[in-house]
Amino acid sequence: MNPNQHPSPAPTPSGAGHGRVVVPLVRMRARRPDEPHRAATPLELFFDLCFVVAVAQAGARLVHAVAEGDPGNGITGYLFVFFAIYWAWVNFTWFASAYDSDDIPYRLATLVQISGVLVLAAGVPRAFDHADYGVAIVGYLIMRVALTLQWLRAAHGETGAARAAALRYAAGLVLVQLGWVLLLLLPDAAWTWGFLLLAAAELAVPAFAENRHRTSWHPHHIAERYGLFTIIMLGETIAAATVAVQSALDESAALDELLPIAAGGLVIVFAAFWIYFAVPIHEYLRSNRQAFFWGYGHYLIFGSAAAIGAGIEVAVEQATHHAHISTLAASLAVTVPTALFMLTVWLVHARHFKRGTAQQMVLLVGALLVLPTSFAGHWAVPLAGLVAACTVAVGVYLSITQGSRETR
Repeated sequence: MNPNQHPSPAPTPSGAGHGRVVVPLVRMRARRPDEPHRAATPLELFFDLCFVVAVAQAGARLVHAVAEGDPGNGITGYLFVFFAIYWAWVNFTWFASAYDSDDIPYRLATLVQISGVLVLAAGVPRAFDHADYGVAIVGYLIMRVALTLQWLRAAHGETGAARAAALRYAAGLVLVQLGWVLLLLLPDAAWTWGFLLLAAAELAVPAFAENRHRTSWHPHHIAERYGLFTIIMLGETIAAATVAVQSALDESAALDELLPIAAGGLVIVFAAFWIYFAVPIHEYLRSNRQAFFWGYGHYLIFGSAAAIGAGIEVAVEQATHHAHISTLAASLAVTVPTALFMLTVWLVHARHFKRGTAQQMVLLVGALLVLPTSFAGHWAVPLAGLVAACTVAVGVYLSITQGSRETR
């Protein structure tokens, strides 16, 4: 064990704090990266749940933009807003994996961060519709103040390289947040390049902070947290599609057009779940070099998973004549994020456990075959679902046959 890492408080029969003692105040020390039975806490699950509001807002604005025939601005706005949502979640998740003390100050700081998430969610419509990021940045400021204090508290409880890493995190958060506030004062024309520059700075903070000392994030805990957030993204997709179909049924729309879209969309979501959870990724996450690329790549995994739901909504609106776009454009709104999800899950997540060319090619070929289904008219979504299901079936078959060969 790293000399700067310390065991968490011992469990008690009370079960408080998800199996840990909740005491008024403890000195914040790093938790052990090899701690047994480490799992997400109720507070972490509550934190994740509050992000549903922000994701739903971003998805709704994407649906509106695409349905009105403005996919360029819609996709750009979605990418910008979703990065803010994703990065706010990432900041909390990795800190909690290393320093979750679950005492009163920690819980209060987390609740403050949740308040910031809700302010961020309230600012999503302004950011999307008018490129007004003021409210969203205020939400970020609230979250950052709490998180910076958490890192300073961690630094107070540490020594040596661990203390330096915590102080670097705090300094990085403050400097980048000042950049976002200053960006508000610049002309609108500076926003695109300013956003890209500051987003790159955000991504650089962890590498800067952990250059000489890896914080004690827990591989199994991190894998579980990312898996749970993926489930939330897919759940948001199902919820969005359900609302869209229900609205169409309330207007007595034709079932022969809606049912194929609903069924195909559901199969896509089921396949996405199966594809993501087919590998024990915690066995791969052993160092920052592996974890950084994996964690950053989830921006595309999370974003495409949530965008599938927006695409299904667009397909429903087009089928019920509420969208001012062609059938092909509506189909692409589903097939493109589906293909992107399959491709990025392979690139970031699944390929580390694939053996042989055939297994490596399954998701790549599946992603490529999803795209031509866009030209199938009103049958595009169910055909995309069929391709996704076949991709899963082939992957399972190859996994079973490979396992049988190894046991001989």
